[in-house]
Amino acid sequence: MSTDLKPTMDPTKMGIGRSIAVLTSGGDAQGMNAAVRATVRVGLYTGAKVFFVHEGYQGLVDGGDHIRPATWESVSMMLQLGGTVIGSARCKDFRSREGRVKAACNLVKLGITNLCVIGGDGSLTGANEFRTEWSGLLSDLVRAGKITQEEAKKSSHLNIVGMVGSIDNDFCGTDMTIGTDSALHRIIEVVDAITTTAQRYLALVSALACGADWVFIPEMPPDDGWENHLCRRLTDQRARGSRLNVIIVAEGAISRDGKPITSDQIKKLVTDRLGFDTRTTILGHVQRGGTPSAFDRILGSRMGVEAVMALLEATPDTPACVVSLSGNQAVRLPLMECVQITKDVTAAMASGRFDDALKLRGKSFENNWNTYKLLAHINPPDVKSNINVAIMNIGAPCAGMNAAVRAAVKMGIIQGHSMFAVHDGFDGLAHGQIEPINWTTVSGWTGKGGSMLGTKRTLPGKLLDEISENIAKFNIHALVIIGGFEAYVGGLEMVQAREKYEEMCIPMVVIPATVSNNVPGSDFSIGADTALNTITSTCDRIKQSAAGTKRRVFIVETMGGYCGYLATMAGLAAGADAAYIYEEKFNIRDLKTNVEHLVEKMKTTVKRGLILRNENCNANYTTDFIFNLYSEEGKGIFDSRKNILGHMQQGGTPTPFDRNFATKMGAKSILWLTEKLKECYRHGRIFANTPDSACVLGMRKRSLTFQPLADLKEDTDFEHRIPKIQWWLKIRPIMKILAKYDIKLDTSEHADMEHVLNKRGNHRK
Repeated sequence: MSTDLKPTMDPTKMGIGRSIAVLTSGGDAQGMNAAVRATVRVGLYTGAKVFFVHEGYQGLVDGGDHIRPATWESVSMMLQLGGTVIGSARCKDFRSREGRVKAACNLVKLGITNLCVIGGDGSLTGANEFRTEWSGLLSDLVRAGKITQEEAKKSSHLNIVGMVGSIDNDFCGTDMTIGTDSALHRIIEVVDAITTTAQRYLALVSALACGADWVFIPEMPPDDGWENHLCRRLTDQRARGSRLNVIIVAEGAISRDGKPITSDQIKKLVTDRLGFDTRTTILGHVQRGGTPSAFDRILGSRMGVEAVMALLEATPDTPACVVSLSGNQAVRLPLMECVQITKDVTAAMASGRFDDALKLRGKSFENNWNTYKLLAHINPPDVKSNINVAIMNIGAPCAGMNAAVRAAVKMGIIQGHSMFAVHDGFDGLAHGQIEPINWTTVSGWTGKGGSMLGTKRTLPGKLLDEISENIAKFNIHALVIIGGFEAYVGGLEMVQAREKYEEMCIPMVVIPATVSNNVPGSDFSIGADTALNTITSTCDRIKQSAAGTKRRVFIVETMGGYCGYLATMAGLAAGADAAYIYEEKFNIRDLKTNVEHLVEKMKTTVKRGLILRNENCNANYTTDFIFNLYSEEGKGIFDSRKNILGHMQQGGTPTPFDRNFATKMGAKSILWLTEKLKECYRHGRIFANTPDSACVLGMRKRSLTFQPLADLKEDTDFEHRIPKIQWWLKIRPIMKILAKYDIKLDTSEHADMEHVLNKRGNHRK
């Protein structure tokens, strides 16, 4: 991020005298509407004129009614809709120069010199080609008398910014494309019941998220003789007590010699060789449909904001760029670098260089593959390590805890360790509720909500004598603590107890798992994505309930303790008018402003309001108080209703993101502990008393990192159980701008252009 922009630049005047057109192209992807909505609203916020291009490039060529001015209200009620409401069409005309000349003429006549394209690599390559030959197209138009020299001069340069909208996530340089997360939701819904999926990334992450027995992807064909290996694996799984096997096949899966591998072929192999009852399910277009996930709505919204800023900051020398997320950071990447690497992947696969193809796809893809391979393809070693690792859950239950436990148990067994389950948190550790846990026990845990081990909020401080006795009795050499703020504080208390109890001098790792997303040392916690989707889908339904009743405002209370993450992100995903949180103080004047804002809104065609309130945002301005205030002030203008969502936010099956995140965290924690144990082995025993032997494993900006518990104390507000600095607070202005509040967007921090090749090592680990 950089701070080299002129501090005097007023974001509400950046776009004055400029025009932006937005189009969606290629296959539908959920979340495109969120990107369109944000592009339109932020464009209007900057003072620019914004135009819809209906039916993609075909609309650009045909012009006329296909290119229409967009208004603030024209993008209302779009967030929860799948696909793209402005249409997307494959377009032969645009592939010809004649078609592009027509498109250029249509843009020049409307004074549009900024184009935002949301689509896959083909759509974005077409946009770049259009930009490259722009001056030639204008010359043709002047010669043909279609435009004047003056018009050509005014439109002498075309800026292009792309957002990747594609369920396949096959565009190199981007961690996640718009639509991928929603497609994974559809796949997991089906795979939780059954078998075969579509694209490479989708297949791979689905395999991690549902604990599949085998995945076939084009980038990494199976070794020769895979048929025998597969049948042996399935037989072993049945012998271990597994009654169901899941095999995932990506579209385009091939063998090492380039021959296609199909679901029918695998079905025949398993039926003929093993006699197992085998069924195939081909998901097809189910993956493109349905409501966009919370992640895709937030991704689309953030990218829309970044796209407008990139367009308005561009100069004739700025290369066409793609805006994307890396970890949780907005990034700008040169469009053609991304396209070139995407082509290089295809070329590497065509020439059988599969290892190169895997590396070119980026660190995120490679790490997913390595985690899957370790968890699914490696059998437990014959030689044991004589190391005992205990795993426990602390605090409130949340979706994804079980996936982390499963991954840790499997990875521990693969490392040769003996794994132990501690039931009911620190209470269980103190009272000896400890038992061996094996491969079969955790089978099928990935998709289960809650905590199978049992969890309590009790801290270890008053139980240290009993805990140290049981660590010695069960000969525990390392500890994995999965949970929320209590897990973090409990870990700290265990570290402090090392001075008195030698038994506590063992490596420990805390994996953040809580809907509140309030654990210091990590930008994300396991379980927060599932809770966010629950809140967002509930808000959708609440808003829908007023579809026939105009002029209604809903006040919805969310969980999170003192952390406003859920209220803020759900506000962005559900299109809220305000989200009250503890971190951003508010007073009666702010409440008055919000009521007045809704009164104005009721005069438009959008006659619904949504207000989110974090449960602990203010001791006096309670949900009842805010409801009563809105009811009184809105008399005769709008009705008010309140909803307290409660514990439904902690339940449910984990989302694909939480399953995948938990699986990678669980596996990585064990690999780290295994290395730490080697470092701490002295004179025939384990002795770990350095600060870096007890860490929080967290997502920090772009990678998974281990941070000593002791180092995080200074970053923690213990009274309110939140980190002192929280990255997502910078996103709050976006929510307010998209809700039409007159506030200033901080443009001092913006994404600089990066190069994909420099970035390859930085991808989400």
